[in-house]
Amino acid sequence: MSEPLTPQQLRSLVPLNALTDQQWRELRTQLVPQPLLAGQLLFRRGDQARITWYLLSGELLLRDAAGVDTRLEAGSEAGCHPVSTSLPRLHEALALRDCSLLAIDSAILARQLSWGSTHQDLLLEHCLEGDGEWLEALLASPLLAKVPPANVRSMLERLRRVELPAGTRVMDEGEEGDCCYFLQAGRAEVIRGAGSAQQLLAELEVGACFGEEALLGDCPRNASITLLEDSVLQRLDRSDFLDLLKAPVVDEVGLGEAVRLLGNGGQWLDVRLQEEYERAHAPQALNMPLHLLRLKARLLDSDGTYLCYCDSGKRSASAVFMLSQLGFRAYALRDGLDALPALQRDALISETGAGYLARSGGRIERSR
Repeated sequence: MSEPLTPQQLRSLVPLNALTDQQWRELRTQLVPQPLLAGQLLFRRGDQARITWYLLSGELLLRDAAGVDTRLEAGSEAGCHPVSTSLPRLHEALALRDCSLLAIDSAILARQLSWGSTHQDLLLEHCLEGDGEWLEALLASPLLAKVPPANVRSMLERLRRVELPAGTRVMDEGEEGDCCYFLQAGRAEVIRGAGSAQQLLAELEVGACFGEEALLGDCPRNASITLLEDSVLQRLDRSDFLDLLKAPVVDEVGLGEAVRLLGNGGQWLDVRLQEEYERAHAPQALNMPLHLLRLKARLLDSDGTYLCYCDSGKRSASAVFMLSQLGFRAYALRDGLDALPALQRDALISETGAGYLARSGGRIERSR
């Protein structure tokens, strides 16, 4: 079995069953069963590898320093907990029958559990202040799954409440960005262009973050935001956004790590304009210009890994932030194409023309 297990298949495992659906998605690359044949050792006494093991099927023999044996069978009450958690290990673990196991990075699991506990504390605190419904939606967003709890707490302390009536233009396309907003109550629409060229990009609901692209890219606003209802916003200033949200959310990789991710099924995503893409792009790269990404992201594979690039790295940082909001796993090529040596850059963006298109369900096809 090589496909990741689903949360439904893992609900009996403790403390994995305390994680949220978004936390499951963050762990999904590690939720792939591994075989252990009868007679093989899982680990020796004294082992210090920071791995949390779960027995999914089969039976293990655990032998302690005194030579006392304990049988551990999958599906039993004891089998629903991690195998010999103390470090260094107090037991030797041997497969009595063919087994299937999960191996999860203990540090990542501990961080996820801490995240959930801390966010529950935040919810309890803010429910008393009447902010529970909005905050619950915000904390459940894929965006904050990557943000350390301490950053979330600091962010909430620095937010400033703004109440505005329906029809208010909160942001204008082309203006400089000095903050972003979270929508606490109400609805808003995102529009690009004017007159006959006007295009509705999205409608935003409670918990949405907007205005962040100008902060990430250090560029003018690329769309206008108008409130559709009387709304309550929470404003976060530029410096606080960059310190508390950008740093943990925007994962950047060098070319070597990007190539490794491509070898594991990753996909290049070129977020430059179509004219830039057609001039030269990475082999089999999809083109989704940043200003259209929110519209086109529905065509991406929710289980895929996307490697975003542009010239300077600023547009790809914005793309990764946006994709994280939508629940995708994405990375930005560090400092963009311009930072690569000329030979590497020319080797990477070696295809020309219209290239490749994304279709529904994550399918990719060559443009004709």
